[in-house]
Amino acid sequence: MSRQEEDDAAEAREKSYPAHHARFPHIALPHVRFTRRQLEDRPLAGAPHPDHRLHWTLYGCEAVATAVLMCLGIATNTLLLTPASPVAGVLRRYPELQIALCGLCFGGSGTIAAMTPFGRVSGAHLSPSVTLAFALGRRIAPLDALGYALAQIVGACLGTAAMSLLGSLLPVWRGWVSAVHYVATVPAAGMPGLFVLCAELVATMGLILALYWAAATPRLHLVAPWIGGWYFFLMNPFVAGISGDSTNFARSFGPDLFSGDFSGLWIYILGPMLGSGLAVLLLRSNLMGVVRPVEARIVNFGHHGRVPKLGAPEAVGPAPEEVRAARSDRRS
Repeated sequence: MSRQEEDDAAEAREKSYPAHHARFPHIALPHVRFTRRQLEDRPLAGAPHPDHRLHWTLYGCEAVATAVLMCLGIATNTLLLTPASPVAGVLRRYPELQIALCGLCFGGSGTIAAMTPFGRVSGAHLSPSVTLAFALGRRIAPLDALGYALAQIVGACLGTAAMSLLGSLLPVWRGWVSAVHYVATVPAAGMPGLFVLCAELVATMGLILALYWAAATPRLHLVAPWIGGWYFFLMNPFVAGISGDSTNFARSFGPDLFSGDFSGLWIYILGPMLGSGLAVLLLRSNLMGVVRPVEARIVNFGHHGRVPKLGAPEAVGPAPEEVRAARSDRRS
């Protein structure tokens, strides 16, 4: 059978599986045709096509989603923290609640970023720590993991730059965001670096355990994108005063770049990386049961590891075994 005939067979098989909205099955989504390469290319399941090793759509969407995270996170946390803000003035009498709300808002910004079409296409890792965890779990190839990490760093810088540009247009905002150093995460003054590193390690480890568990459990898929906000709401009062509770190198690098302070950046490289690695090591030891996510996603599951279309991010094609069955039937 020629390649064209195989493509025709795959497309014919795909047409028998119309795409529908995940939450509203009676609503048909725009029809999406898959070529043979698209059906075989599953970068978010650790199996990229041999002739399609780079996935620029994924990297671009991940960069935009990370920029959304940073814009919303910096904006909300500036309102909560800067001394001139009336919101901060009210919360100043309740410092534990203030710092907890900072975690809720920054983590909730990740939820909003994940729900955008860009986050739904890329899977919304939004953090090198999350991407590293999926790479160690063999759900994303090393080359794609590198592409994601670089996209997250670029996206974090672009999001912080947008907040800086807003300050150029609004002098009041420039004063507010500068007063909190673009919500940079910095080690506590006088705190030993190793202690701060351990705080980031533990915080990242807990986050990865929660996200990985949700990504591997079908009944928790809808919960996965919401975990970040509540996790940081609970952890911030304990960790933010030590390290800033980053767990995300890209999130720390963007504000550091614009505030000009890189003195503690090494902590936000090593701490989250070690925490992510230890979390995956624990999960793969099966001490917590078998926890194996099918796809490298925090949102919009069910694509069999493939890259969704940006115009129809919930439209999916047939499962790989169904494609193979169709080809076997055609050959026989």
